[in-house]
Amino acid sequence: MSARRRRRRTPVTWVRGGGLSTLILGLPLLVIFGLFSWFPIVRAAVMSVQTTNLVTAPVYVGLDNFTAVLADPLLGTAVTNTLYFALLALVFGYPAPLVVAVLMSEVRRGKGVFSALAYLPVVVPPVVAVLLWKVFYDASPDGVFNTIVGWVGLGPFPWLQDPSWAMPSLVLEATWAAAGGTIIIYLAALTGVAPELYDAAEVDGAGVWRKVWHVTLPQLRGILFITLILQVIGTAQVFLEPYLFTNGGPANSTTTIMLMIYNYAFQFGDYGKATALSLMLAAVLAVLSTVYFKATSSWSK
Repeated sequence: MSARRRRRRTPVTWVRGGGLSTLILGLPLLVIFGLFSWFPIVRAAVMSVQTTNLVTAPVYVGLDNFTAVLADPLLGTAVTNTLYFALLALVFGYPAPLVVAVLMSEVRRGKGVFSALAYLPVVVPPVVAVLLWKVFYDASPDGVFNTIVGWVGLGPFPWLQDPSWAMPSLVLEATWAAAGGTIIIYLAALTGVAPELYDAAEVDGAGVWRKVWHVTLPQLRGILFITLILQVIGTAQVFLEPYLFTNGGPANSTTTIMLMIYNYAFQFGDYGKATALSLMLAAVLAVLSTVYFKATSSWSK
């Protein structure tokens, strides 16, 4: 039997130990978080089994909204377009910030200037950036981008006016707009890599690319896994670019899942189908994130 017995915890000892004051200080935060974070989720779950336009009394319809969404012939197109956007963003947009960060880490002078320039697109309001790029994507020979590529004997290209060019054009702008924040994250992570590792690699005769492959990437493995899943989630929820650039066109070639949700709610006034599709997207992303973290839990250590 231990010499010192554990004191029995009572409401009086809980109050004297600071539990009440902690609860009082944390209660406003819990209320605000629940009101603005959890209540909309619960409300969306309720609306997904109702037919409602937020004006008249809702009618309970069970799983009819989910069935109607799955039967929508446009859903397959939206899923394919979303996956296509995500694939292009991963192939071209995911490695680009890492390459830029590695190159910037090798700069000896003016690193602060380059960091500011890299982060500048993040400071530009997203709507302003999209509308500005929309002007640049003018398909005429006198358009900004067509004029630039014309200097090297290319183009003119149709950009947003052609179904096969529209989605890559959206990915190009989205990569430019979002890369700055990721570059800063990678630059911060690169400062944590021990210089002795690079020195040892140089002694072994490693060049720049071998140092990147055998030293930099293994040291950034945890950060790379996190940014990868965040980019997958972000690309699956892409909305601003398809909405402002093309509104889903041409010929539904840029219609994404989030744009379908927007059209259900604000074009057709069917909030039940909109929330049903939102919950299905959230469930898929939750399962994907869980599987991803389970599969990479041993690799990221």
